[in-house]
Amino acid sequence: MDAAAKVTSKGQVTVPKAVRDALGIKEGDEVVFRVEGNRALLARTPGLLALAGTIKVPAVKRNATWDDVIRKTRAARAAKRR
Repeated sequence: MDAAAKVTSKGQVTVPKAVRDALGIKEGDEVVFRVEGNRALLARTPGLLALAGTIKVPAVKRNATWDDVIRKTRAARAAKRR
């Protein structure tokens, strides 16, 4: 699908309705622009819960308490500085 829009004097662009509908963009949603070469891609930013499960966590690192994560991260950073 191709859709055109004009840039205002303030640098603003209205996302055409057909594009909003195709991407499921509603009022208040956040979008992200990714520049690739001489073009930009627009995507709806997924909510935090939609990202759940998208990153594989090794079994040995699952079910760690937040305090353990912070302690181990600080220890690893300190070891790198030595």
